Amino acid sequence: MTEETGDTRRGVQMLLKPVGTVSSPYGSMSEAPFQGRFSDNKATVEIYNEFEDCLKHVEACDYLIVLYWAHLASREVLKTVTPWGPEQRGVFACRSPSRPNPIQFCVVELLERDGNSLVVRGLDAVDGSYVLDIKPYSSRIDSVSEARTGLFKDRDEKRSGP
Repeated sequence: MTEETGDTRRGVQMLLKPVGTVSSPYGSMSEAPFQGRFSDNKATVEIYNEFEDCLKHVEACDYLIVLYWAHLASREVLKTVTPWGPEQRGVFACRSPSRPNPIQFCVVELLERDGNSLVVRGLDAVDGSYVLDIKPYSSRIDSVSEARTGLFKDRDEKRSGP
């Protein structure tokens, strides 16, 4: 890399291969909850046949992390206002679906597995969204009880106080 050419990695195109699709009651982004955990609605994650082996033992999990592509989100948004406050935040400091790469992360409750279909609760994906990956959720690995985001100032301040 030379000073004249800059970072040669910026022109790289990445190819993501979806592993399935979402069937949900949400037909648009405005119908979807702003966080899936605040919804009792059920959705179905349909895994493509070629990835069926990836589901081995998934029913042993109570909760899963679903990574999906927010296909209706804008990729031009860099700052937004969140439901938690009036100030604008950069999209890397919030969970807005609109962002340069609209990859979404949602922790869902696994209710049932039927072959390649996973019935889940708490998924905020719009119907037809592509599933990129699924991982087991572990409260021992994935939860950081002292984490702060600045989104919940009153809670964060109480936690960091005496």
